[in-house]
Amino acid sequence: MYNSLWDTTTISYMGCAAQLFFSVFFMSAEFSLLTIMCYDRYVAICKPLHYGTLLGSRACAHMAAAAWASGFLNALLHTANTFSLPLCHGNALSQFFCEIPQILKLSCSHSYLREVGLLVVSACLAFGCFIFIVFSYVQIFRAVLRIPSEQGRHKAFSTCLPHLAVVSLFVSTGTFLYLKPDSISSPSLDLALSVLYSVVPPVLNPLIYSLRNQELKDALRKMMTGCFSAARTCQFSFVQCSQ
Repeated sequence: MYNSLWDTTTISYMGCAAQLFFSVFFMSAEFSLLTIMCYDRYVAICKPLHYGTLLGSRACAHMAAAAWASGFLNALLHTANTFSLPLCHGNALSQFFCEIPQILKLSCSHSYLREVGLLVVSACLAFGCFIFIVFSYVQIFRAVLRIPSEQGRHKAFSTCLPHLAVVSLFVSTGTFLYLKPDSISSPSLDLALSVLYSVVPPVLNPLIYSLRNQELKDALRKMMTGCFSAARTCQFSFVQCSQ
């Protein structure tokens, strides 16, 4: 954020390591939470009578803790492995933040294959989560299509489709960026893919996490009504003072 706001293109070595750690940490936790949300929707739609048992407060706390812990471990492994490599091909990254593929391009050691192996393992785990999400949504859509009420089907689809779209975007762009061959790599393509998987999903989080929440919508409606009323009152007082 500092680099973007002040239009600087330099960052310290430790700052780059910290940036890579936190970006991997938050993106790993993000995908884990997206997977948990899919399970939440599956239970709510396919097994509503068991929702309180399967997704009680303790179960939710355990799943959230597992998501953050796995993200932390994943980020720690990638950061330690990436910055243990000797970098001898300059210090310029063709990216707007410190990213593993761009740092590996600066390495002059064949040890970078170890980090590539870690990336492949992470991609396989992410793909496994994606398969779980796809299988869950197949069951969800089968259950939704059996709902006799059109309003009920619309409500279920409107809740699930934003989440499914974000998951698809996150997995497809991230996997392609990290596993694509060097022959089709270009700075503009890498930049576009990085924006799609690191910027767009967090921007859409309010839509899939909370804007479907009726209490939040009511609170936003009250806040906007209050602001509108206050603006009209100020305008009326200004007119009176002018007269």
